[in-house]
Amino acid sequence: MPSTSKLYIAIAIAGGALLAGAAWAQPPAPKKSGIEKEGYVWNAAEGEKIEALELTGNLENGEEAYEICSACHLPTGAGRPDGTFPQLAGQHTTVVIKQIADIREGLRDNPIMYPFAKTLVDPQELADVAAYIETLPIPQDNGRGPGTNLELGGKLYAENCVVCHGKQGEGDTVKFYPVLAGQHYKYMLRQITDIRDGRRRNANPDMVIVVKKYSDEELGAVVDYMSRLEWPERTVKK
Repeated sequence: MPSTSKLYIAIAIAGGALLAGAAWAQPPAPKKSGIEKEGYVWNAAEGEKIEALELTGNLENGEEAYEICSACHLPTGAGRPDGTFPQLAGQHTTVVIKQIADIREGLRDNPIMYPFAKTLVDPQELADVAAYIETLPIPQDNGRGPGTNLELGGKLYAENCVVCHGKQGEGDTVKFYPVLAGQHYKYMLRQITDIRDGRRRNANPDMVIVVKKYSDEELGAVVDYMSRLEWPERTVKK
Protein backbone atom coordinates (compact mmCIF):
# COMPACT_ATOMS: atom_id res chain seq x y z
CA MET A 1 0.00 0.00 0.00
CA PRO A 2 1.37 3.46 -0.86
CA SER A 3 1.81 5.96 1.95
CA THR A 4 -0.84 8.62 2.40
CA SER A 5 1.55 11.36 1.26
CA LYS A 6 2.54 9.46 -1.90
CA LEU A 7 -1.08 8.69 -2.67
CA TYR A 8 -2.03 12.34 -2.24
CA ILE A 9 0.77 13.42 -4.56
CA ALA A 10 -0.32 10.87 -7.17
CA ILE A 11 -3.88 12.16 -6.98
CA ALA A 12 -2.61 15.75 -7.25
CA ILE A 13 -0.58 14.90 -10.35
CA ALA A 14 -3.54 13.21 -12.00
CA GLY A 15 -5.74 16.15 -11.09
CA GLY A 16 -3.16 18.52 -12.53
CA ALA A 17 -3.29 16.74 -15.86
CA LEU A 18 -7.08 17.05 -15.96
CA LEU A 19 -6.94 20.72 -14.97
CA ALA A 20 -4.30 21.47 -17.59
CA GLY A 21 -6.45 19.85 -20.24
CA ALA A 22 -9.46 21.85 -19.16
CA ALA A 23 -7.43 25.05 -19.40
CA TRP A 24 -7.41 24.87 -23.18
CA ALA A 25 -11.20 25.24 -23.18
CA GLN A 26 -10.98 28.59 -21.39
CA PRO A 27 -10.92 32.01 -23.12
CA PRO A 28 -7.39 32.97 -24.19
CA ALA A 29 -5.31 35.26 -22.03
CA PRO A 30 -5.13 38.94 -22.93
CA LYS A 31 -2.02 40.21 -24.67
CA LYS A 32 -0.08 43.08 -23.14
CA SER A 33 3.00 44.42 -24.92
CA GLY A 34 6.27 43.31 -23.39
CA ILE A 35 9.93 43.23 -24.31
CA GLU A 36 9.07 43.05 -28.02
CA LYS A 37 7.85 46.66 -27.89
CA GLU A 38 10.20 49.63 -28.00
CA GLY A 39 10.15 51.51 -24.70
CA TYR A 40 9.21 48.42 -22.63
CA VAL A 41 9.83 49.00 -18.92
CA TRP A 42 10.58 45.88 -16.89
CA ASN A 43 8.58 45.54 -13.66
CA ALA A 44 6.70 48.80 -14.13
CA ALA A 45 5.04 50.08 -10.95
CA GLU A 46 1.43 49.59 -12.00
CA GLY A 47 -1.61 47.33 -11.82
CA GLU A 48 -2.72 44.83 -9.22
CA LYS A 49 0.90 43.82 -8.60
CA ILE A 50 1.47 47.09 -6.75
CA GLU A 51 -1.72 46.64 -4.72
CA ALA A 52 -0.74 43.09 -3.73
CA LEU A 53 2.80 44.10 -2.78
CA GLU A 54 1.43 46.64 -0.30
CA LEU A 55 -0.68 44.03 1.50
CA THR A 56 0.28 41.57 4.24
CA GLY A 57 -0.41 38.01 3.19
CA ASN A 58 -2.57 35.82 5.42
CA LEU A 59 -0.94 32.37 5.65
CA GLU A 60 -4.11 30.48 6.56
CA ASN A 61 -6.00 31.95 3.63
CA GLY A 62 -2.97 31.46 1.43
CA GLU A 63 -2.82 27.77 2.23
CA GLU A 64 -6.46 27.42 1.23
CA ALA A 65 -5.91 29.36 -2.00
CA TYR A 66 -2.86 27.22 -2.78
CA GLU A 67 -4.98 24.06 -2.99
CA ILE A 68 -5.73 24.62 -6.67
CA CYS A 69 -2.01 25.25 -7.30
CA SER A 70 -1.03 21.99 -5.56
CA ALA A 71 -2.67 19.90 -8.28
CA CYS A 72 0.22 20.80 -10.60
CA HIS A 73 2.94 22.12 -8.30
CA LEU A 74 2.25 19.49 -5.58
CA PRO A 75 1.34 20.16 -1.93
CA THR A 76 5.04 20.61 -1.13
CA GLY A 77 5.53 23.15 -3.92
CA ALA A 78 8.16 20.83 -5.44
CA GLY A 79 6.78 20.90 -8.98
CA ARG A 80 7.95 18.25 -11.45
CA PRO A 81 11.59 17.28 -12.17
CA ASP A 82 10.73 16.92 -15.87
CA GLY A 83 10.27 20.69 -15.98
CA THR A 84 6.57 20.75 -16.82
CA PHE A 85 5.77 22.58 -13.58
CA PRO A 86 8.36 24.65 -11.69
CA GLN A 87 9.42 24.26 -8.09
CA LEU A 88 7.68 27.06 -6.13
CA ALA A 89 8.61 26.35 -2.51
CA GLY A 90 10.56 29.12 -0.77
CA GLN A 91 10.20 31.57 -3.65
CA HIS A 92 10.16 35.26 -2.69
CA THR A 93 6.68 36.75 -2.29
CA THR A 94 7.64 39.62 -4.59
CA VAL A 95 8.58 37.22 -7.38
CA VAL A 96 5.43 35.13 -7.01
CA ILE A 97 3.21 38.22 -7.02
CA LYS A 98 4.95 39.71 -10.06
CA GLN A 99 4.86 36.54 -12.14
CA ILE A 100 1.21 35.72 -11.38
CA ALA A 101 0.19 39.33 -12.02
CA ASP A 102 2.10 39.27 -15.33
CA ILE A 103 0.29 36.09 -16.38
CA ARG A 104 -3.09 37.52 -15.37
CA GLU A 105 -2.41 40.70 -17.37
CA GLY A 106 -1.14 38.86 -20.46
CA LEU A 107 2.45 40.07 -20.14
CA ARG A 108 3.81 36.56 -19.58
CA ASP A 109 2.45 33.94 -21.97
CA ASN A 110 1.33 30.81 -20.11
CA PRO A 111 -2.00 29.54 -21.49
CA ILE A 112 -2.12 26.56 -19.12
CA MET A 113 -1.46 28.64 -16.01
CA TYR A 114 -3.68 31.58 -16.98
CA PRO A 115 -7.09 30.11 -16.00
CA PHE A 116 -5.77 29.07 -12.61
CA ALA A 117 -4.05 32.40 -12.00
CA LYS A 118 -7.43 34.01 -12.64
CA THR A 119 -9.00 32.05 -9.76
CA LEU A 120 -7.29 34.42 -7.33
CA VAL A 121 -10.11 36.87 -6.81
CA ASP A 122 -8.23 40.02 -5.79
CA PRO A 123 -4.81 41.46 -4.81
CA GLN A 124 -5.29 40.27 -1.21
CA GLU A 125 -5.65 36.64 -2.27
CA LEU A 126 -2.61 37.06 -4.52
CA ALA A 127 -0.65 38.34 -1.51
CA ASP A 128 -1.97 35.46 0.62
CA VAL A 129 -0.91 32.65 -1.71
CA ALA A 130 2.49 34.27 -2.31
CA ALA A 131 3.12 34.50 1.43
CA TYR A 132 2.19 30.83 1.91
CA ILE A 133 4.43 29.65 -0.97
CA GLU A 134 7.41 31.46 0.56
CA THR A 135 6.99 29.45 3.81
CA LEU A 136 7.27 26.07 2.04
CA PRO A 137 10.74 24.53 2.55
CA ILE A 138 12.81 24.14 -0.62
CA PRO A 139 13.20 20.43 -1.48
CA GLN A 140 16.66 18.98 -2.08
CA ASP A 141 15.64 16.38 -4.66
CA ASN A 142 15.00 18.71 -7.59
CA GLY A 143 15.67 17.64 -11.16
CA ARG A 144 19.32 18.30 -11.95
CA GLY A 145 21.30 18.49 -15.17
CA PRO A 146 23.71 15.86 -16.53
CA GLY A 147 26.74 17.26 -14.70
CA THR A 148 28.98 17.04 -17.74
CA ASN A 149 30.20 20.64 -17.99
CA LEU A 150 30.00 22.08 -14.49
CA GLU A 151 33.35 23.86 -14.67
CA LEU A 152 32.12 26.01 -17.55
CA GLY A 153 28.74 26.45 -15.86
CA GLY A 154 30.34 27.64 -12.62
CA LYS A 155 32.57 30.07 -14.51
CA LEU A 156 29.62 31.61 -16.38
CA TYR A 157 27.54 31.81 -13.20
CA ALA A 158 30.33 33.59 -11.33
CA GLU A 159 30.91 36.03 -14.18
CA ASN A 160 27.32 36.91 -15.09
CA CYS A 161 24.71 35.53 -12.67
CA VAL A 162 25.92 35.64 -9.08
CA VAL A 163 25.63 39.43 -8.84
CA CYS A 164 21.83 39.16 -9.11
CA HIS A 165 20.97 35.62 -8.02
CA GLY A 166 23.54 35.20 -5.25
CA LYS A 167 26.14 32.52 -4.43
CA GLN A 168 23.48 30.14 -3.11
CA GLY A 169 20.84 30.97 -5.70
CA GLU A 170 18.95 33.02 -3.12
CA GLY A 171 17.94 35.81 -5.48
CA ASP A 172 16.83 39.20 -4.16
CA THR A 173 13.32 39.84 -2.88
CA VAL A 174 13.69 43.63 -3.08
CA LYS A 175 14.83 43.58 -6.71
CA PHE A 176 12.37 40.82 -7.74
CA TYR A 177 15.19 38.42 -8.67
CA PRO A 178 13.96 34.84 -8.20
CA VAL A 179 15.33 32.13 -5.96
CA LEU A 180 17.12 29.59 -8.17
CA ALA A 181 18.09 27.12 -5.45
CA GLY A 182 16.10 23.91 -5.79
CA GLN A 183 14.70 24.75 -9.21
CA HIS A 184 14.52 22.04 -11.88
CA TYR A 185 17.15 21.94 -14.61
CA LYS A 186 14.70 21.35 -17.47
CA TYR A 187 12.38 24.15 -16.34
CA MET A 188 15.20 26.68 -16.00
CA LEU A 189 16.72 25.66 -19.33
CA ARG A 190 13.41 26.23 -21.09
CA GLN A 191 12.86 29.61 -19.45
CA ILE A 192 16.37 30.93 -20.04
CA THR A 193 16.29 29.74 -23.65
CA ASP A 194 12.98 31.59 -24.09
CA ILE A 195 14.53 34.71 -22.57
CA ARG A 196 17.52 34.50 -24.91
CA ASP A 197 15.33 33.92 -27.96
CA GLY A 198 12.75 36.64 -27.16
CA ARG A 199 9.82 34.37 -26.27
CA ARG A 200 9.64 35.31 -22.58
CA ARG A 201 7.92 38.67 -23.05
CA ASN A 202 8.16 39.82 -19.42
CA ALA A 203 11.92 39.22 -19.32
CA ASN A 204 14.33 41.61 -17.64
CA PRO A 205 16.24 43.37 -20.47
CA ASP A 206 19.44 43.24 -18.38
CA MET A 207 19.22 39.45 -18.33
CA VAL A 208 18.49 39.32 -22.06
CA ILE A 209 21.74 41.19 -22.71
CA VAL A 210 23.65 38.61 -20.64
CA VAL A 211 22.17 35.41 -22.11
CA LYS A 212 21.81 36.66 -25.69
CA LYS A 213 25.45 35.82 -26.32
CA TYR A 214 25.24 32.29 -24.88
CA SER A 215 25.38 29.25 -27.15
CA ASP A 216 23.14 26.26 -26.43
CA GLU A 217 26.12 24.52 -24.85
CA GLU A 218 26.81 27.47 -22.55
CA LEU A 219 23.15 27.77 -21.56
CA GLY A 220 23.04 24.09 -20.71
CA ALA A 221 26.22 24.34 -18.66
CA VAL A 222 25.21 27.34 -16.56
CA VAL A 223 21.72 25.97 -15.93
CA ASP A 224 23.23 22.61 -14.94
CA TYR A 225 25.34 24.47 -12.38
CA MET A 226 22.32 26.45 -11.13
CA SER A 227 20.29 23.26 -10.66
CA ARG A 228 22.83 22.26 -7.98
CA LEU A 229 22.61 25.44 -5.92
CA GLU A 230 21.32 25.10 -2.36
CA TRP A 231 20.06 27.78 0.01
CA PRO A 232 20.13 26.24 3.52
CA GLU A 233 18.06 29.03 5.03
CA ARG A 234 14.94 27.85 3.19
CA THR A 235 15.83 24.21 2.51
CA VAL A 236 14.03 21.11 3.80
CA LYS A 237 15.77 19.92 6.95
CA LYS A 238 16.53 16.19 6.79
